[in-house]
Amino acid sequence: MKLKALARPPLPPLPIPDMNLLRRRSILPKKRPLSSLKPNSFHGRATSDLRILAPTHFTNKFIAACLSSSSSEKLGDTCDSETGENDYDEEERVDKRATRGELANQSLWNQIVEIVKFSGPATGLWICGPLMSLIDTAVIGQGSSIELAALGPGTVLCDNMSYVFMFLSIATTNMVATSLARRDKNEVQYQISILLFIGLVCGLSMLLFTRFLGTWALTAFTGPKNAHIVPAANTYVQIRGLAWPAVLVGWVAQSASLGMKDSWGPLKALATATVINGVGDILLCSLMGYGIAGAAWATMASQVVAAYMMIEALKKKGYNAFALTIPSASELLTIIGLAAPVFVSLMSKVGFYSLIIYFATSMGTHVVAAHQVMIQIYSMCVVWGEPLSQTAQSFMPEMMFGVTQNLAKARLLLKSLVIIGTICGLVIGTIGTSVPWFSPTIFTPDQSVIQEMHKVLIPFFMALAVTPCTHSLEGTLLAGRDLKFISLSLSGCFSLGALLLLLLSSKGYGLPGCWCALVGFQWARFFLALQRLLSPDGILHDNDSGKYKPSNLRAT
Repeated sequence: MKLKALARPPLPPLPIPDMNLLRRRSILPKKRPLSSLKPNSFHGRATSDLRILAPTHFTNKFIAACLSSSSSEKLGDTCDSETGENDYDEEERVDKRATRGELANQSLWNQIVEIVKFSGPATGLWICGPLMSLIDTAVIGQGSSIELAALGPGTVLCDNMSYVFMFLSIATTNMVATSLARRDKNEVQYQISILLFIGLVCGLSMLLFTRFLGTWALTAFTGPKNAHIVPAANTYVQIRGLAWPAVLVGWVAQSASLGMKDSWGPLKALATATVINGVGDILLCSLMGYGIAGAAWATMASQVVAAYMMIEALKKKGYNAFALTIPSASELLTIIGLAAPVFVSLMSKVGFYSLIIYFATSMGTHVVAAHQVMIQIYSMCVVWGEPLSQTAQSFMPEMMFGVTQNLAKARLLLKSLVIIGTICGLVIGTIGTSVPWFSPTIFTPDQSVIQEMHKVLIPFFMALAVTPCTHSLEGTLLAGRDLKFISLSLSGCFSLGALLLLLLSSKGYGLPGCWCALVGFQWARFFLALQRLLSPDGILHDNDSGKYKPSNLRAT
């Protein structure tokens, strides 16, 4: 190529290249909507449209082409001969292929169908955990009312306490989904490694707590009137506590898969665990007569197997699930900034459920046994709404912060979630109420326990029916990182609900009073989340990209 302009001093003015021509010839990046360049979408990183071009042979040809009198033709020849199809054109085609058929681009009906396809397997994930405890309840209830009552405080320390660490699950899903929306696989691996390390540390801490302080916690929880159930409950807790590290590490692996919009891999792991738990309960409890200890061993073994299988499922996606990274101080603060409001929210829910069990425990063995059956059925049914929250956390970040940001599509997705939540709430409420009404002997032959169960059927239905819709709304708030509001609202619901629970119990309303307080707690959550999302200042109506800025973790 001739460069006559450079051979004669002085240099003439450089011609200004035609930017439209350069974009057509794939030299400069394509124009993107300003929404795709918002700072909260990339956390201060350089966007994929802005690359530093090194002074290579290609760059020299580009400059020479700009200086030539026939730059238009020579520029096109240079691009075609040197690079063929440019990387930016390729990225454009990849982005279009990735977004074609995505949930954001589909009609309301198609969205509902796709949500069902994703949330169907995800429902199995949430069912498996309560199903294990329900199997324990059904098997133990056939043998001893005292051991059945002991499962109440025992499951508080094993199941409800595990939900305290649900912030790890939510943080993992949120971070992974947001990083994948930015198409940053290295950042995903780094975040998973850090969260796996935190999960392992938390699991070991809970193992030590259960070993040395489990008896003290159970005694304080049950009170002096029910000291006779503490030995059986402590046996259950000590055995289940051995699985704490595996449980929390498995949660991180499971949540990472869900953030990658894969619900089938974790489902296979938990389905296998449920089968192991059921078979183990039958062998150890019914056939070998180990009672509550046999149920605990079966559940513990199934949780360890589930954790291993979820780690293997993550490895098949190309991520090293055995890599652990100790977070730096700044990274730990970033995680705490995301996890602390989530932790407060989860503690509010777990604390309220634990308060109900606490008040029910003080009402006698038959009442606490009846409440144990009802709360296990409730836990089994309420998880059918959790996949709607999971769907919002997995799909909403791309519409809110990704390269295909579209808040109108996010609002349409929320509408689909609420419709499904309404239908799901009515269906599971009806089915869940029918089981203890028509077939209570599945859980216990004791007529005194059955009578107490029948007293709470109406508030049981009312509390259960609204929960799936509440999960859809709160999942959207979590996806949008409106964490301050959701933590304040849930802590407020907890405070008022605890006062209502104390008032109803002191007035002698018994177990029905406890469940009426639960109704108020659930409906208050629903109305507060709905009002927030419909507000003009809500995350789905806000144009200020800096207001809900997602946090970022990256390797230095």
